[in-house]
Amino acid sequence: MNVRRPHISGIALAAVTAVGIGTLSACSSDSAAAGNTDKFDVVASFYPMAFLAEQIGKDHVKVTSLTEPGQEPHDLEISARQRAQLEDSDAALYLKGLQPSVDEAIGQSGLDTKIDAATLTKLEDHGDVEHDHEGEEAHSEEEGHALDPHVWLDPVKYAEIAKGVGTAFEKADPDHAADYKTNTEALVKRLGALNTEFADGLKDTRSKVFFTNHSAFGYLAERYGLTQEAITGVDPDSEPSPARMKELQKEARADGVTTVFYETLVSDKTARTLADDAGLKTDVLDPLEGITDKSEGDDYFGVMEANLAALKTALGAK
Repeated sequence: MNVRRPHISGIALAAVTAVGIGTLSACSSDSAAAGNTDKFDVVASFYPMAFLAEQIGKDHVKVTSLTEPGQEPHDLEISARQRAQLEDSDAALYLKGLQPSVDEAIGQSGLDTKIDAATLTKLEDHGDVEHDHEGEEAHSEEEGHALDPHVWLDPVKYAEIAKGVGTAFEKADPDHAADYKTNTEALVKRLGALNTEFADGLKDTRSKVFFTNHSAFGYLAERYGLTQEAITGVDPDSEPSPARMKELQKEARADGVTTVFYETLVSDKTARTLADDAGLKTDVLDPLEGITDKSEGDDYFGVMEANLAALKTALGAK
């Protein structure tokens, strides 16, 4: 089966990816799924990168995501077919440190344009060590620290990445540089408005502490003066200790925590256990690692709006 992905808007991207059209996981007998088109072919590692490419490239790009809709991106293993398809693309857009299999495949590819979003903003150490699915720690090559890769959840840092991606597209596909520049400026403006909305909505709340299933929201918390307490740390599949669960129950009482947040792509069992034990409510806070038909919103902005509404309710925004 040959799968060719037509151009779609950023908003339509979520609907299309929800049914699996155009992902590199789709069966394909040749390289048509990822490259060899008359457009600027971009392979993106997972949804936040694909969304940037769609928004900045618009009609000039064909974007293919390496991560299946609904797949937890940390668990991705690149197939031989995907490696071959990668070679037929014009550019790769990824976030080094989040998906070791992607990092390796792109590093070994012969692509001229490799855009690492982690180099386009400043990553920070939020106190948790990132583990891949095999338990190996991911460290900064320069500092030797574990750096949090979840930068897209901070609209300010996401805008910084967008600017860098726009510049890279202009250089790699100069015939459409003016459009890439215009589209990037429009996206950055929307992200600026989103940042203002978050800042205004969360500046006056009854509590500043929120509980999450795994610590994807460190940048968001830091940006808006909140404190994230994660049940399992950065790795969404790890199991919390009984001591950690008791510690969180105690903190919930001390800090007026009302809600334990879970997410759409991983099990909510641990979050619900803590909520039941501590007498708390549960709600969804989506880390936007992949949009599915269960997501509260049809694209990045829709999901972030839903996240803001959930945080305002949980924190008692005035």
